Amino acid sequence: MDIRPTTKADIAAVDALLAASYPALLKADYPPSVLVTALPLISRAQPKLVTCGSYYGVFDAGALVGAGGWTFRDRRGGLVARIRHVVTDRRRVRQGIGTALMAHILATAAKAGVRQLTCEATLTATPFYRAQGFQGDTPIEVPLQPGISFPAILMTRALVPD
Repeated sequence: MDIRPTTKADIAAVDALLAASYPALLKADYPPSVLVTALPLISRAQPKLVTCGSYYGVFDAGALVGAGGWTFRDRRGGLVARIRHVVTDRRRVRQGIGTALMAHILATAAKAGVRQLTCEATLTATPFYRAQGFQGDTPIEVPLQPGISFPAILMTRALVPD
C-alpha cells in the first residue's frame, strides 16, 4: 500500500469511495431518517479538502482504498487540528488500511507542530478512534445545512511533535 497526499486528479476517486462506503458502513448505527438527509451531504468529496496537502489517499495496486486527513482548526495554523473525512473501502475494512492511514495522519500532524487532534467521529467509527488513542464520549450534532445535522461523538488525542 502507498499513502500520499491527494490531488485534484484524485477528487473523483475520493468522491466514489465516499459515495460507496459511507452508506454501507453507517447504516447499522444510524436510522434511515438521519441517513436520507445526511448522506447526500457527507458522501461527497470536498475539493478544497482533497487538495489541501494534508489529506491522504491509501492506494493498493493503484486503486484508492482509503482516504482521510487533517486540517488546522483555523486558517492561521496553531497547535490544534481536526481529523477530516476519513473513509475505508467498505469491502476492505479491518485489513489495516485505516490504521496505516491514521498512523500517517498522526505522524504528519505531529511533524507540523500539532499538539492535539480533535475528531467528530461517526457512531460507527468511535471504536476505531478509541483504538487509535482518541478519548471522549461527548455527543454532538454536526451542522450540515440549515435544519440538517448529523449525530457524532467529539473525541480528542494529544500528540507529541517530533
